[in-house]
Amino acid sequence: MRDVEDLLERLRRYPDVEAANLYAVDAADRLILDVAAVALTEAAAARETVAVIGDGYGALTLGAAATHDLHGIRVHQDLLTGELALAANARALGLADRYTAHSLGESLLGGATVVLLRLPRVLAGLAEIAEAIARYAHPAVRVFAGGRDKYLTKAMNDVLAESFSEVRASRGRQKSRTLLVRGPKPVGISRFPLHEHIGEIDIDVVAHGAAFSGTRLDIGTRFLLDHLRAMKPDARDAVDLGCGTGILAVALARSRPGLTVVGTDQSAAAVASATATAAANQVTDRVRVVRDDAMSAAPDNSADLVVCNPPFHVGAAVHTGSAIKMFTQTGRVLRPGGELWTVYNNHLNHRTMVERMVGRTEVMGRNRKFTVTRSVRGLHDPVGT
Repeated sequence: MRDVEDLLERLRRYPDVEAANLYAVDAADRLILDVAAVALTEAAAARETVAVIGDGYGALTLGAAATHDLHGIRVHQDLLTGELALAANARALGLADRYTAHSLGESLLGGATVVLLRLPRVLAGLAEIAEAIARYAHPAVRVFAGGRDKYLTKAMNDVLAESFSEVRASRGRQKSRTLLVRGPKPVGISRFPLHEHIGEIDIDVVAHGAAFSGTRLDIGTRFLLDHLRAMKPDARDAVDLGCGTGILAVALARSRPGLTVVGTDQSAAAVASATATAAANQVTDRVRVVRDDAMSAAPDNSADLVVCNPPFHVGAAVHTGSAIKMFTQTGRVLRPGGELWTVYNNHLNHRTMVERMVGRTEVMGRNRKFTVTRSVRGLHDPVGT
């Protein structure tokens, strides 16, 4: 048994954004491990299956493995940066052989008696997770679900109660709380992924629970779509960076028969959703979706057009680190003369950043909330941060 606090203090977020106000472990991780300690000890003694869902950077997986000498932990993380950070932390701590990565489904949850869960903020994402646990886990499964108080809502209890007969809250600690969940109910045909036809753009959208905006048309994406025809008319290869459910990728492909589009996102739910959206709109011959962190695997000078609706949060913090990473990679991936079209909240200073990292940038549209800019690669050389 190892000192869990020493282990947790050694965790890093890399390759995700690292900064003084961003942490690889928080009070909710520590609380989940403490509340689940007896169940984890019992599972280790009986050699039962433990599953971990939504582990940010490995605190739950590696904390449980080291403290309770657990092996064979099954882990699902939606974000690729989380997977890579967990793998790096596990190697550094000599615990790489203690867990395996899985998609959300039977391979993750089959027969599991204990589940550690970081509660997602998106209720549809929680509903899909709860349904999967109830469907595949052992009938006696105990779920220890936790998060920071400011992100917990009564609606989360209600969502969990749709799939379980018992949902009760623990005592809070350091502005964190856990929900103790057991008694899986019988589940029928899965509700996920969700399907919706968006009439105003005539696109069928398919969305798994954790996908950003679900089957809705995000208002930033809607504003960017207003400029679709102006986006580099002679482009042959385009990238929808942070593609979500794939609406921009599909719209681009349908508007230009000669264009091939790569949708890229680090979210497993987004990649599955965008792949299904492309199939629903019959553009799979020209739309390919990959799971990647800000185009890190894309070749240099490989795209004529990049479209992007970048995030302005990193986890719980307002931080531009993810956008900076996206803009830096765009400057590398665009061919000379290629264009980046991006939409962002008016209060953000993205124009200065993107002009430095990609090229000359001009405002193409602005409304009460959003700004759309076009940046042209090659009018000066992009520089890193």
